[in-house]
Amino acid sequence: MFCDEVIDAIEPIAAGELTPEGRVASHLATCPNCAAALASARRVDQMLQSRAVPKPAPQFSTRTMALVRRRRWRRDQMVDAGFNVALLIIGIGIVAAGVMALNRSGLIAASNGTLDVLGAALGVVRQRVPSSMGVYVGATLLLITGLGIWWWAERDTRGLH
Repeated sequence: MFCDEVIDAIEPIAAGELTPEGRVASHLATCPNCAAALASARRVDQMLQSRAVPKPAPQFSTRTMALVRRRRWRRDQMVDAGFNVALLIIGIGIVAAGVMALNRSGLIAASNGTLDVLGAALGVVRQRVPSSMGVYVGATLLLITGLGIWWWAERDTRGLH
């Protein structure tokens, strides 16, 4: 067995978490460097166990958890922003590809005539709507009044049962 293999086990052995057995125990018994490292690690472990544990600052846990939450929120915000930017870029690419496909197929030239027809129809609607606006407003108010009376009547009959 080599010293490099035993060095990794020295800290757990010194802390009492691992018991040296077999080849590790025989190496520690025959190698003065590894035995000295184990003795040093045991002294450090005993010194650390004999020291008083300092008390945490007031509200240490609260402040630490708030800091963790704040950092997590910032990270989530960055991920969300990156995701939104990626979606925006993909959307722009899809629209650009659609426009290019329509342009190459000649449908954009045909759609200009369709837009002219829709514009003319919108002009006719714009002329007729103001003259009949009073009728629409009156019908809407009549409907709202009827629904209000129905609600009021239903409210009163529920209280009687």
